Amino acid sequence: MPLLVEMGWGGVVQLPATITWTDVTPYTDVVQGVAITRGAADELAETQPGTATVILDNSDGRFTPGNTASPYYPYVRRNAPIRISAVVIPTKSGILFPRSMAQLGDAFDDGQVNTSRWPTNTHAVETADGRLRIPLAPGVDTSFASAREWTLRAGRLTAKLVTVPQAGGSTNAAASMWVTSTTSGTRIGWRYDAVAGVLAAMSQVGFSDPTPVTLPYSAIDHVWLRVRETAGTVYWETSGDGYTWTVRRTLATPSWVTSETHAAEFPTTRTGGTGDVIEWALVGGIVFPRFYGMVNEFPVDWEGLVSKVRISCTDLFKRLNRLPALRSMLVEEIIQHGSLVYYPLTEPAESVTCGDLSGAAGPSLSIAQSGSGGTLALATIPGPAEATEQLPQFTPSSATAGKWLTADLGAAIQQQLTGQRMVMEAWFQTTTGGRAVAGIASPDLQYQHILSLTASGTLQIEWTIDGTVQADVITAASGLADGRWHHVLYDQRTSAVWVDGIQVATTTADWGYNERVLHVGGYRGTRLWSGSVGHVAVYAAPSASGATLASHYNAGATGFAGETADVRIARLASYAQIPSVTIAGTVHDPIASQGPAGSTVVARMREVESTESARLFADRASYGMTYQSRGLRYNPSPGGEAFSVAYADLETRSVEVADDDQKLVNDATGSRPGGATQRVTAASSVLAFGAYPQELTVLKTSDNSVLDALYWLVSRYANPGPELREVPIEASTLSTYQAILAADISSYFSVTGLPSQAPASSLRVTIEGYTETIRQGSHLIQFHTSATTTDSVWVLDDATYSVLDSTTRLAY
Repeated sequence: MPLLVEMGWGGVVQLPATITWTDVTPYTDVVQGVAITRGAADELAETQPGTATVILDNSDGRFTPGNTASPYYPYVRRNAPIRISAVVIPTKSGILFPRSMAQLGDAFDDGQVNTSRWPTNTHAVETADGRLRIPLAPGVDTSFASAREWTLRAGRLTAKLVTVPQAGGSTNAAASMWVTSTTSGTRIGWRYDAVAGVLAAMSQVGFSDPTPVTLPYSAIDHVWLRVRETAGTVYWETSGDGYTWTVRRTLATPSWVTSETHAAEFPTTRTGGTGDVIEWALVGGIVFPRFYGMVNEFPVDWEGLVSKVRISCTDLFKRLNRLPALRSMLVEEIIQHGSLVYYPLTEPAESVTCGDLSGAAGPSLSIAQSGSGGTLALATIPGPAEATEQLPQFTPSSATAGKWLTADLGAAIQQQLTGQRMVMEAWFQTTTGGRAVAGIASPDLQYQHILSLTASGTLQIEWTIDGTVQADVITAASGLADGRWHHVLYDQRTSAVWVDGIQVATTTADWGYNERVLHVGGYRGTRLWSGSVGHVAVYAAPSASGATLASHYNAGATGFAGETADVRIARLASYAQIPSVTIAGTVHDPIASQGPAGSTVVARMREVESTESARLFADRASYGMTYQSRGLRYNPSPGGEAFSVAYADLETRSVEVADDDQKLVNDATGSRPGGATQRVTAASSVLAFGAYPQELTVLKTSDNSVLDALYWLVSRYANPGPELREVPIEASTLSTYQAILAADISSYFSVTGLPSQAPASSLRVTIEGYTETIRQGSHLIQFHTSATTTDSVWVLDDATYSVLDSTTRLAY
């Protein structure tokens, strides 16, 4: 049960695909062990940020921040990425011969090559840090091979490629991992060519493969190599972490794979140049990720002259909790869709310019004056309904006397708008027709595009490609001078025009070149806007299409009210640049708006989580999140158990079955935004135990949904049954170790063989969280659990889930 601790020196935790990981396991104190916490104490508590504590040997100062002699300098610093895994090395089992190659394993951690497992060995050695080192000496072919007692059929050969050799001036330098036939030169596996710097997935006959699949070697993506056979197909796979695999080649299984006994071989060859080595590790290893996050600090301390660094680490919630409060959903949506420039026009009243929030450092819009009179008052008009930022009020004296906003966007943006067709969007509000919302033009005015209203309030697209302005009146977009907020979007690439989220027309307007001078709230001192304009953005298609950007109307008008919880969670995650969100379960209710600015992304996610009685937590394998709907836990079947454990195997002197009022709720009051306040009680529970009230504010979209949520709470906790809340297991000694490692939050298992005084001989529990300590030869996991029956729902005429007053709880 090797421990694997890896640091991503120089990387950033939120970009796992770009990190080159360094194995620091040899410096890890495995006597005191690695401690990890994850999840929640019970099902009613929020999941907490995951943490890990690791003690590192700092005898040579390699983990001292700022130490220029460290091989990791200057990257020994706070927020360095870290990942921790447990690796299971398979062992022989059963009496079948040949054995599946999935049982071939070696951690190379005892200092000497196992000659019974590897009877063929020319010059390979085991290193002190658990690696198999095989030389590539000039003019020397080496071999390192297992006994011929295995079969690849329905099996696999896996290894971690730790160190690759260099070309070293040789014309031929290669190292391989093969599954070999009894026929010389017939073999399947991976070959690394040090001269070309490529990996090849090969199926050789006569030492040749006419159609190999070759990959430029990547120290990020090709850390682990695997070849396996399943149901008549051979797969060549690579992995960066030993857990998530990418198929690189497939082939119909050759006949010899199913009819012969195989050996695993790791040969090397070099024709000249300078000698070098290849290093392999963890052959056959099955990786189980336990933690992915960042180091909080590297505190160096001493016990006498012995230097240690005890690092504390936190998962992605550390970064999320540091993020500033979100702007409105409308602003967040526009920012993440990659505009060239974006002017929300939400500056304070005392501002004299309006800035670009695209992140591309575009120029500010300045206030321009035409004629005399008129005002432009910032932060005066409430914006669209769910984007509550205050927007400017344009009040001209006439169509040609007043103020508007303008900026020269610069040569870089001009170049992009020349190479790609433009998309422009804006929000506006007015009761005056015949005015211009916004326009953009080339400096010589040969090319111009203007969004404006006719005198009757109908949208029109104006353009010129030769200095002569033409207009396309969008008759389907009339009545827009009605004093309400409207959203307009013009996509030059498709010539589509969108108003309030709906495509209303295809315009005949042509597209232009060299456009860079932007005007907002009027156009070049004429048709000055009377009303308000905001959230003006310009894009270079196809980076963003009108069909995608049209959703900005719903962002501003409704805050995406009514979208389901899984969609909302993914949307919020995108605002925080979380690359991966795993959605588990299929029960996802509509969610009310979270459109206004002011709360953090974590706070908004937690609102969805609590509204849906769901579970939200950081992944332990990579920088991502998991969102589990409540339906994931409905009516678990015995066949779906992660594992079972006998009471006699629990690692504790004391086991407690709790039956208290810690979770009791029999009087629940709830409300939703813009809805009624409602109440659900369990009269028999109130009579028996007294009132145990609880109040909820949930993001439901109907009063009936609020009632459903209240009923769900009361029906589960009006009279909670006895339950095991803590289950400690010394997992490494059990035959179900791999199943225990695979279990995660919301997995369930049974504790069997309970003493006769227990409520039942077997109790099924759901995992809410855990603490674990991984030491040399030990893996103690303390599971925080709840009663699985809490989440059972009614199934008509079912023997288990139709028991009156017990499992007749309606699903919600």
